[in-house]
Amino acid sequence: MGKISIRFYKDNQVRAIWDEEKSKWWFVAVDIIAAITESPNPRKYWSVLKTRLKKAGNELTTRCSQLKVMAADGKKYATDCFLQDDIMELAKAIPSKSTQNFLEWFTYSDNTIDGQSRKKAYTLWESNLVADKDVGSVKALQQIHAYLFGGLYDFAGKIRSKTIAKGNTLFCLAEYLHQNLKNIEQMPETTFDEIVDKYVEMNVAEFVNC
Repeated sequence: MGKISIRFYKDNQVRAIWDEEKSKWWFVAVDIIAAITESPNPRKYWSVLKTRLKKAGNELTTRCSQLKVMAADGKKYATDCFLQDDIMELAKAIPSKSTQNFLEWFTYSDNTIDGQSRKKAYTLWESNLVADKDVGSVKALQQIHAYLFGGLYDFAGKIRSKTIAKGNTLFCLAEYLHQNLKNIEQMPETTFDEIVDKYVEMNVAEFVNC
């Protein structure tokens, strides 16, 4: 597991941790509980809800993973986390009038994929992701892609495994893509021209699925 991202729903933080293997974000269950219910003790609320779901035969809890996430005291603790689709199921299991509003915020509700991804781009600035020193790396660009298109496309944040073309333009062959990306990452970016050259190469490679 890797980078932590924090978004804010009203005054409540919603933490997420990047899964490099899955190329997806995991979201903290108690943060979702706190955001929707405004419970003074979201951990206890989640414990009770988890027990209730298990008794009802709901399989949601089986898809929960305990990941170490930074807490307010600066220490990392094992915390129940879910992938985005499971978070939406969790939210619907919470009896609250605020659930729908939260889901609209969480999924950037809109009628089109372009509209949803555009809203995600706006709120991306609430995250510390774009300010990271490694923002120009392949890994960081994967994270941004997953952030913008997670829940919209299954391949969000994943490096493509197929050769693709647009019009008459053939992008980097899939079998050479990983090595090509390593070479691009090593390109210098100390001047504006070097930065432009590097990101032109990134674009030409079209390394994420699209």
